[in-house]
Order: sequence, then C-alpha cells, then structure tokens
Amino acid sequence: MQLNSRSKPRSPLFVLAVALLGISVAAPMIRLSHDPPLAIAVWRLGFSLLLILPFLIGSRGWRQWAALTHHDLLIAAAAGVLLALHFWSWNASIFYTSVAASVVLVNTQPIIVALLSAIWLAEKPTPRQWSGITLAVAGACIVGWGDFSRVPGPATAGNHALLGDGLALFGGIAAAIYYVAGRRLRGTLDLWPYVALVYGVCFVTLVAIALATATSLLPQLPRELAIFAGLAIGPMLLGHTGLNWALKYLPAYLVILTVLGEPIGATLLAAVLPGIRETPSISTFVGGFVLLVGIAIAAMSRRPSAPPITPNSQLP
Repeated sequence: MQLNSRSKPRSPLFVLAVALLGISVAAPMIRLSHDPPLAIAVWRLGFSLLLILPFLIGSRGWRQWAALTHHDLLIAAAAGVLLALHFWSWNASIFYTSVAASVVLVNTQPIIVALLSAIWLAEKPTPRQWSGITLAVAGACIVGWGDFSRVPGPATAGNHALLGDGLALFGGIAAAIYYVAGRRLRGTLDLWPYVALVYGVCFVTLVAIALATATSLLPQLPRELAIFAGLAIGPMLLGHTGLNWALKYLPAYLVILTVLGEPIGATLLAAVLPGIRETPSISTFVGGFVLLVGIAIAAMSRRPSAPPITPNSQLP
C-alpha cells in the first residue's frame, strides 16, 4: 500500500479498507494485555513513533514544520492532546465493558464529525450521505444492543459497565474532534510530518499523565512488548495513519464513517481469541449488515466535485 501523500492511488477507498482491518484488532489486543490502560497507550505511541521516524527522515518531511503558522501549531497540539485523551479513555473502557459495547460507543463519531465538518470546513454532507451516516450509526447501535442487555460478567468488571460505556463515548468525542482537526492540517502537511507531529504531542501528553498519576511504565514482559508492537503496526501504522492519509482526499465525515466497520471485526476477533471468548449475539450480525449498507450509501454518494485538499487550498 502506497502511503506517500504526493502520489494518489486509484482509490482512497482501498486505503480505508486496509485501515479498517488495522483498527479492528486494537480492542482485542488491548483486552489481552495485563498492563494499565495508560501504560498501553504510552507504549503504543512510543513504538509508533519509532516506525514513523525513518519515513519522516527519508522524506525530509520535518522541513514542512517551519512553514506552520502559530494557529496551525495550536491545532496540531490540540489534535495530539485529543488523541491522547481518546486512547486513555478508550483503553480504560475495554476493561470495564465488553469489546462489542466499547467499539460501538467509541465509533458513534460520524454525526459529530459531520456537524463539525459542515461548520468548520464547509464540507456539508448531502441528504443521501446523511441517510447513509444515520443508517450506519443505527447499525452500530444494533451491534451493541444485545451486549448492553446482558448481565455483566467477568469481562465487564462487575457492575461497572456503565463507567466503561461513558469512557468509550468520551473517547469517541475526542477522536471525532481529532479527525476534523486532521482534515484541516492535512492541507498544509504531508502524511509523515503530520502524523509525526501529532503522534509526538500525543506521546508527550500520555507520558505526562502517566507521571502525574504515578502509572508504572517499566519493566515490561516480552509478551506485553509484543502486544504493544502489534498495536503500533496494525491499529496505528495501518489503521490511524491510513485514515490520516485519506483525510487529504476525502471529507472527514466519510473517512470517519469507515471506523463504523470496526465493531464487526473486533467483536468477531473477541469471539475466537483464547483469553477473551466473547460470543457475539444475533444483533451483531443483523447490525453489521445494516452498518455496511449505510457505509456503502454514504461512500457511493460522494460529491464528485469535491477536490483533494492541497497546500494551496483555502479552508475557513
């Protein structure tokens, strides 16, 4: 998969498909870890920066940072902090509620992104796209409905499932604002300088929170390090970085719509992986079909006249 932002492949939808596969493994891998949620997030971002650094140096993308205005730097800093809050709260939610409930709630982002895109980026969804977004969100809710109705068990940490649901919802709001900010900045920065800057701010923020809360980051067992490396390669490099690449070519509300497919992959993986074994309900399959139909309606009704954002594009 070519992620060089200077050469566009035939369709950004291919990159989004690969990104969806990447993010779908995140929740099951986090559940398998024995580390605190904050430590998982710190190590995930640390490994991710190590993977990104060669691309940044090889492309000399760091030179683009000099052209950023103070306003751009503030947006980048805010995006990094929001991403840190997203990872912290969502990682924690997975240990309080089920994988299905967590990924459904964290992925109720498209409505927020669509509203912010219309207000901030002047990228208004068409009525047909609103129909697809609404249908996809409804499908995601159906996926989690059977899970919400179950009696809390060991996977939901006693009777604290509501706390996990709230953390996942907060993580979704933080991620939604992060993606809208990314759509704005991708008009100024190529992929590698953008993700290096935002992931770097995110990493520093997470480390600061870990120090402030006395969260232990060392030592780490080889098993945990393998999980952290897997999170960096799959959900981060292929997943989040793929989504950030697509932000240059597609409106933010269409990019974020892709993550609504995550509940299907994450729930199915949680059902088959040893150590989790969360059997999906019939609502997972029904909701998954509705969700995919909604994604297809919104994606196929994209405005043909919407051009990719370039460094010379003028955004409000």
